[in-house]
Amino acid sequence: MTLLLSSFGALAQNIQLHYDFGRKGITSTVEMFKPDKGGSTFFFVDLDYTPKVSGAYFEIARELCFWQESKVNWLSVHVEYNGGLNTQAGSFNNCWLGGLTYSGHSKDWSKTWSVSAMYKAIPGTSDINGKCQMHNFQITGVWNLDFFNHWLSFNGFVDFWREMRPWQNTEFIFMTEPQLWVNLRNIKGWEDINLSFGTEVELSANFVGKGFYAMPTIAAKWTF
Repeated sequence: MTLLLSSFGALAQNIQLHYDFGRKGITSTVEMFKPDKGGSTFFFVDLDYTPKVSGAYFEIARELCFWQESKVNWLSVHVEYNGGLNTQAGSFNNCWLGGLTYSGHSKDWSKTWSVSAMYKAIPGTSDINGKCQMHNFQITGVWNLDFFNHWLSFNGFVDFWREMRPWQNTEFIFMTEPQLWVNLRNIKGWEDINLSFGTEVELSANFVGKGFYAMPTIAAKWTF
């Protein structure tokens, strides 16, 4: 389970706890997003429990935009690293990404979005003939939409990338993880209770295995 935040927005950190009906296990997620004068930084850490910690995954991304007061402040330079490990699958491939991001938002910032087009280096990958295939690409879209005076939040990401997987005879992967949250801080007298309940659905093709998979969760989130 992963989640990227928009390149626009306020300081945001949260902890999520998901029960995954597909894997029949629990995943915790810690996210941090912080904008500054030079752009923004985002990272998240996923830990899988079955019931002990059986997997970990980490992403950190930096949007570089030193021209925020200009007319092209919708464009930024994106750099990113991904990696992790699993007790069954071993270490995940380390991935290095770089490219450009287009970002936008509504007038009241209740709706934000971004699209990134990136070069993706995956060292150690090869095709069925053993030829190195580390040079790849990835396209990522991210959105965060608030509705009904912030009672509901609909956010998530969509990824499409190239990665040679000769063991399943595939080279293109699609994944999206939309989330829907009900924010309890809108209850009168609960303004300081930053608790949300909701769900996530991981939809993927050639990621978990060859073919299409849909794995829903039920979740709680605390935002700092």
